[in-house]
Amino acid sequence: MSIFHAYDIRGVYGETLLLDDVYRIGYFLPRLLDADKVLIGRDCRESSDAMFDALSSGVRDAGADVDDVGLATTPMIYWLTARDGYRASACITASHNPAKYNGIKISTVDSRPVGFETGLATLQQWVAHDTVTPAGTRGKLRCFDGQEPYLAFLRGQLPDLGGLRLAVDTGNGMGGLFARALLGDTAIYLNEALDGRFPNHGPDPLVAANREALAQTVRERGCDLGMVFDGDADRVVFVDELGALVPPDLILAVLARHYLDKGENDVHLVQDIRTSRSVAETLRPMGVRISTWKVGRAYGASRVRELGATLGGELAGHYYFRDFACSDSAMLAMLLVLDVYGRWKAAGNGTFSNMMAGISRYHASGEINFRVPETQAVISGLRALAPELGEVRDLLDIDGVRVEYDEWWFVVRASNTEPLLRLVVEAREPEMMNRLAARLSDEIRRLSNST
Repeated sequence: MSIFHAYDIRGVYGETLLLDDVYRIGYFLPRLLDADKVLIGRDCRESSDAMFDALSSGVRDAGADVDDVGLATTPMIYWLTARDGYRASACITASHNPAKYNGIKISTVDSRPVGFETGLATLQQWVAHDTVTPAGTRGKLRCFDGQEPYLAFLRGQLPDLGGLRLAVDTGNGMGGLFARALLGDTAIYLNEALDGRFPNHGPDPLVAANREALAQTVRERGCDLGMVFDGDADRVVFVDELGALVPPDLILAVLARHYLDKGENDVHLVQDIRTSRSVAETLRPMGVRISTWKVGRAYGASRVRELGATLGGELAGHYYFRDFACSDSAMLAMLLVLDVYGRWKAAGNGTFSNMMAGISRYHASGEINFRVPETQAVISGLRALAPELGEVRDLLDIDGVRVEYDEWWFVVRASNTEPLLRLVVEAREPEMMNRLAARLSDEIRRLSNST
């Protein structure tokens, strides 16, 4: 499988992701984005220093300068890209992938994402086929501190945390750069030391095993809630006071509530096609506009910008903000959620799970994954089957297909990052959800066998 994906460049370091290719990516990057300098940051993976050396060497051999901020969260790179007017930036990271992976997330003017449809396909062709001819004058390398100004920005969003007992698991990833500096010494920290080997648990917070230590800590220490970050701290996942996962899409309703509580008159949310119907049913009566779009930062962040929306987000725990260059920041999302819940608790309204119970109205399957030879054929087959499952209330086919019925809905789509077909089913009652998820899973297997 190619290292060039819908949203970024990613592969197994030393196997599918080779330093020679990283050098060539650096060499062609200034040409792709018409840039005379490139901002570069990196995560703490063991391969990231070598990746930086190769990438920056390629950029400089192309005649462009490199601004090196060293260790960084991916959102920090987004923020600096927009603030300082860079035409090109790169964060060396494999995000939530295991330690053997690495990759590059590329942004351009105003921190706009560079995805496969907006530049990576061209870059892939150049890396594979074009000739490298070093410029007569090599670009310069400048090192500077981007952490302090970014931390100052985040502190400007810090709510009153009085009365909140918090647990934070940064998973030995890049969230450890800023969590304690923001939340102080009264919070409980797990796996705070940066270690790109991820010795305590994997860097994907949606994997249940990776939340176990946080959930146990929250229960044993009587915390109000807990937060766990992915490897590059562009995603955050919450657990309630019982240690139970709070579905990341439901957090969108909390984030929208922040803007409503601050007095915004026209809050507009962009949700991905997998988002629970609970979000729209909660927010529309409050006057929030809802738009639904494709999965992935390259699509979601761009859609927030295109529509001038207030915020956006995904089932995976990415949250995009108009006031953050339409990009995602896990730390900013955390602070806004703590703002809403802190005021909820101070008003005597109860626990975090109480607050989320007022939003959750359905039972969801989560993403069920299938390996099928022809994803589009299976999606087409399920679309044709949809009327047999009940009266179709709505159908959306912008990214796979989402079919709505009165009491339930499902979405099936091809993954943009893995060779998988993903199914989500949601229904009013758990028995209905389980039955329909089983029926659709059987249909997917049947259709797959017939292709």
